[in-house]
Amino acid sequence: MKEITEIISIEMTHEFLEKNELSFLYVSRPECSVCHAILPKLRELLDAYPQIHLGHIDANVVEEVASQFLIFTVPVMLLMAGQREYIRADRFVVFDRLQEQLEQIYTLHQERYL
Repeated sequence: MKEITEIISIEMTHEFLEKNELSFLYVSRPECSVCHAILPKLRELLDAYPQIHLGHIDANVVEEVASQFLIFTVPVMLLMAGQREYIRADRFVVFDRLQEQLEQIYTLHQERYL
C-alpha cells in the first residue's frame, strides 16, 4: 500500500506541497467512520501512481487546513500539482471516476516532464 506522510501543521502541509510535484492530501477526522473506510481504498488506488505522494492531515490537529483549503466536510481528497488543486473529492467518492481523473492528470504530467 501507498506510504503515507502524516502532516501535523499547516507549515508542514506547505512544505509537503513544495517538495512533491504531485501530492494527494487526505483530510480526515478520527471520529469519522467514512474516513476510515475510504483511506485503505485510496492507498490501494494510489499504488498505481508512484510519483504521487500521499499526505494525511487530521483536521482536529491542523485546524487551519479547513480555512486554507476551503474544507467544509471530511473526508476530503485533494490532488495537487505544485500549489494548484486539480482534483477535489469529498465525503462520498466514486472511485472509478477518481481513477479516470487521476489517470488523465498523471498521463499529462508524465508527458510534460519526459
